[in-house]
Amino acid sequence: QVQLVESGGGLVQPGGSLRLSCTTSGRPFTDLGMGWFRQGPGSERDFVAAISKSGLTTTYAALVKGRFTISRDNIKNTVYLQMNSLDPEDSATYYCAAQDAVVVGIEEKEYQYWGQGTQVTVSS
Repeated sequence: QVQLVESGGGLVQPGGSLRLSCTTSGRPFTDLGMGWFRQGPGSERDFVAAISKSGLTTTYAALVKGRFTISRDNIKNTVYLQMNSLDPEDSATYYCAAQDAVVVGIEEKEYQYWGQGTQVTVSS
């Protein structure tokens, strides 16, 4: 069983930055593709970004491309989401997810393991 623990959420002003972290345990980190999803109030959970097991392949949702960067540290068993130029529309609960697959996934159903979520609020 894989456990994922997110951190780094909080309140930030529009235009500001936050870095989310997600640390895993229970499986070798390099066995896992990693992703970030988000869910706003009354909304479905949407794909944000994903990174392959090696870290060589990344993919982003159109809404965040160019502002957000996903990365991973395979020594620290941690995946990061650097979020810049934040907008109130980015306010949501952000979830870290892990998948046991070769292809980087962009859909919820492709991920087997989920964190508890961390809240990001962008407001002045």
